[in-house]
Order: sequence, then C-alpha cells, then structure tokens
Amino acid sequence: MAAELVCFEERCRARFPITEVIYNCPRCGGLLEADYTDRRADPDALKRLWRERRMSNAPLDQSGVWRYREVLTFLDTFDRVVSLREGNTPLLDAPRAASYAGLDRLVFKHQGFNPTGSFKDNGMTCGTAQALRLGMQRVACVSTGNTSASMAAYASAAGLQPVIFIPHGNISYGKLAQALEYGAKTFQVEANFDQILALVRTLAEKLGIYLLNSINPFRIEGQKTIMVEMMDQRDWNPPDWIVLPGGNLGNTSAFGKALREMVELKLIPRSPRLAVVQATGSAPFYNLVQAADRSKLDKVERPETLATAIRIGDPVSWPKALHEVVSSGGAVEKVTEQEIADAKAQIGLCGIGCEPASAATLAGIRKLRAAGVIAAEADVVAVLTGNLLKDPDYIYKYHTGQLTAPNGDKLQSTFGNRPVVVPNDPAQIARLLA
Repeated sequence: MAAELVCFEERCRARFPITEVIYNCPRCGGLLEADYTDRRADPDALKRLWRERRMSNAPLDQSGVWRYREVLTFLDTFDRVVSLREGNTPLLDAPRAASYAGLDRLVFKHQGFNPTGSFKDNGMTCGTAQALRLGMQRVACVSTGNTSASMAAYASAAGLQPVIFIPHGNISYGKLAQALEYGAKTFQVEANFDQILALVRTLAEKLGIYLLNSINPFRIEGQKTIMVEMMDQRDWNPPDWIVLPGGNLGNTSAFGKALREMVELKLIPRSPRLAVVQATGSAPFYNLVQAADRSKLDKVERPETLATAIRIGDPVSWPKALHEVVSSGGAVEKVTEQEIADAKAQIGLCGIGCEPASAATLAGIRKLRAAGVIAAEADVVAVLTGNLLKDPDYIYKYHTGQLTAPNGDKLQSTFGNRPVVVPNDPAQIARLLA
C-alpha cells in the first residue's frame, strides 16, 4: 500500500510526501495522519498470516507491532526497524473489577506488559523507525513520564540521541529513573506540559531534532496496532465498548483509526464504541464534548491530577479524538481523584497492577454504568496504559492513608491495606492471623 501524509481537516485534506518532516499541515495547521492509498487485501489471508507469525522466531514477527506490518506500510523496507519485542500484551479477565463497576464481565488489555512498561512502546518503535529513515541524529519529546521512558529506550537502541523535556517536579521518579537509565539528555523545565511542548516545537525546528510526541503521525501508526492485536486475540470479534484514559488523546486517535481501517479491510464486521475517561482536574476534552460549540477546545491552564500520565490541559490530538468518539457513538466521562484511587485498589485486588491513569478506566466505567450509558451485560474491554511500578509512592500513600489530592484534600483509604508492625513472636503473629 502506497503511503502519504494527509491533513485530517475535512475542509483541507492536503497531501504531502511521507518523507516530509512535518507534524501539522503547512496549509491550514491541521493534524496529519498517514494514509494508505490502496487498502485492498484478503482479510482471511491476513488473519492466517498474522496468526502463523506468532510461532516465528524472526525479530519482526515476535513484535506485537511489526507482526502486523501489512497495516504499517509507511516504510519502504523494514530492515532498520528497532524492536524491543513491544506489544504482545495480554487480555486479563477481572471479575472483581467487573462487580465493582456493575458489569457482568470486564477484561483489561494491559499495556503495562510492554518493555518500558507502557503503551508508548507501540508507537515509539514506529516513530524511531521513521526517524532513522529520515536520517535524523537526535529525537526529542515532552513528557510527564511514560513517553520519556519509551523514547529514551528506543532512541538509544537505535543509536540516536534522546533529548527529554519534563515539567520540573511533576513526574514520578519511577518514570524519570527509566529515562536517566536509558541515557537521555534530560531537561526539567519550570513550566507545565503544554507550555513546554510549544517551547520544544520551536527548538526542534531550529536545531533539526525529530519530535516524537503523539503529534507525530507515525507514533499513532504504532499505537493503532494495540487494537489490531486485541482483535486478533478475540478472534476478530469486536467488543461493544473500548474504554481508555484520556490525556493527550493520541491513543483515542490511534484506536479510532485502527478500527476504521479494520472495518474497511473487512477484518471486523463493525466498530466498537470508544469511551474516554479524564481526571476532573484535567478534563478539557470532557468539557469540549459537553459544550454546544465543539469547534474549539478551551484548554485547562493549570491541569491537576495525581494521575500524572493524563495531567494535560491542552491535548493536541483533540480534533482526531473528537471525530473518533463521535463517529463510534462513544462517550467521554470525568472522574475524581478519590474515584481513581479506589478503582486502582480494586484493580489491584484482581491481582492486576496498574499506574493511576490506567485506573481512570474502571472509575469511568462505574460512572457510565450507573448513568445507564453502558449496559450491565455489555462486552467491555478497558485499556490499562501503564505498569504498577510506574508510581509506587502513590500506592504506598493510598494504602497507608497518606495520599492527598492536588488541592490538599486528604483522600480516603477506602480499600486500604496498611502493613502491620509486629514483634518477633510466633504466638502473637498467629493470634493476629487468627
């Protein structure tokens, strides 16, 4: 399939070569996406091929992204792809979480099983491949944590220099540690995410650095394979709902694009509905969907949430995300810090750990179920975006009653599991256990 970059804005739809280093449409400023001009394929043959590759030891086939390379034909060849065996993430049944949400059944697609512990790896392997194809030497991103960890790993593996910009004091040490360990040049800027992104876009253009935030259309291409892999795992039977947290809204854009392409290729008979969940203190997309005028997103100047991965007040991918949610008949919800913290503890009781932003999905499902938007018998897949150990301080503080919201309010340890200090006395410990 031949590939081009195309403007996402319906009024424009300008097209550009796939090798042009642009992130927005030069004509109208709209977002760009990779478009494949000839999408004809035999769906049954593709399904057989992708299933056979699961048994292959070839590096590309062992990747849960590049295994599906027939939907990633923006590259002329795949010989410079850098893979860390990304993807291959499980579907996990979670009956206790289902009961908490009011569902008959709930399944989690857990992206925390990726090499650097988040869904970002699916997109970063593609973004890095495009950087190499363009002959870039340095790559950069603005990040609250997961993007920086992933970009640092893939850039270093590819022999590129990773340069990371993070909000000073607004990143989990679990995530910052990864970026440092993977060799990234790291700048802690005294500004919020949205302000830093504007700064870095200026620097990238001046210094010839390739930008790998979610505004990069090739990141979106990699992230769309999360949906392809999920459908493969479900034997191409789409669920009723796919629920995911909303920060910069790259995943929402990627998932919707993947579902549209799979319907077009006749890989699935219909598209699921997308539900996006934001934190109350960082909910510009929720506000947009509730507004009478959806033509302009009003950014949140000072976004606040302990779920740092979704602490974004001016999401660049909102036009794409709005299209995907509306066209799928989906929904957008917002949840409080307390709702996120309690939902996270319930996910943990299923034996499944996740970072705080991931738990917004379960909190949102519970609210959507209570409102009658999602039926009890609905087939629901919720995406957990990051690993449990991305933010261990949050977990300890919740279970010991020390977690406070950004406004200083103390959160209740509703499902707390406080450790107990005991003497070196078998009889007394036995009494406590009894």
